[in-house]
Amino acid sequence: MRFKGKTAVITGGSSGIGRATVDLFLREGAHVIMGDINVDEGTAMMSSLGDSFHFQQCDVTQEDQIKALMDYAAETTGGIDIVFNNAGAGGPRDRIDEISGNDWDFAMALLLKSVAMGIRHATPYLKKRGGAIINTASICAFQAGFGPIAYSTAKAGVLHLTKLAAAELAQHKIRVNAICPGFIQTNIFAATVGANKEEALQINAIMGQAAASVQPIARPGVPDDIAETVAYLASDATGFVTGTHILVDGGLLVGTPASWNPEAPGLLDAIVPEHLR
Repeated sequence: MRFKGKTAVITGGSSGIGRATVDLFLREGAHVIMGDINVDEGTAMMSSLGDSFHFQQCDVTQEDQIKALMDYAAETTGGIDIVFNNAGAGGPRDRIDEISGNDWDFAMALLLKSVAMGIRHATPYLKKRGGAIINTASICAFQAGFGPIAYSTAKAGVLHLTKLAAAELAQHKIRVNAICPGFIQTNIFAATVGANKEEALQINAIMGQAAASVQPIARPGVPDDIAETVAYLASDATGFVTGTHILVDGGLLVGTPASWNPEAPGLLDAIVPEHLR
């Protein structure tokens, strides 16, 4: 019961990482206020999750709706202790020589501005008793090849925003950190390529099979892996941690496959003749 008596606001909580975090925080004793654009699922969750859960419709590309979510959380439970700025999607897939300005602006509003405004409108309440903010970034923030350019750029912005906000809010006893998921079995990847429900299941299955060959921990990531890390960053166990991030990627970014797989060819294998090795 790490969060007994505390209020946690979670955006994008109707599925995937967000839903796993909602469930974990409820088990840990929190009052959870979930903001999401999926009204049907949010309403269904209200019916099934008990009195400690509340749903407020929220499109995080709209600042007024983010403010309304934070106001509702504080008015309903008496304050805010934890904020998980998680809502997002893959966004436009166009390359830099093809993307439109409007699509770029939408990606930034959904993935970066939403986090900034989540921090902005939660802070007046967090100042009253301190607390923790956790932002969802991504491995895409670190190098090319893991996601679309607009998504990856926005997630890099989330990392820097996290550090800057941590510096400015430390005087109010507010900690700000980020999580960087790797390939997690959610529908975000399927949605990015426009897959239907059946195709999404196939994509998730392929991701699971591929995990062993692309990362040291030979299993796919699941939403609970991220939820547990969010809970850790929100808890008193990380009371001396702020302005940083945690990679939750199965070791994907530790190095090339040759660094952890003895069967994989390394750089020397590619450029040095066998008789000189």
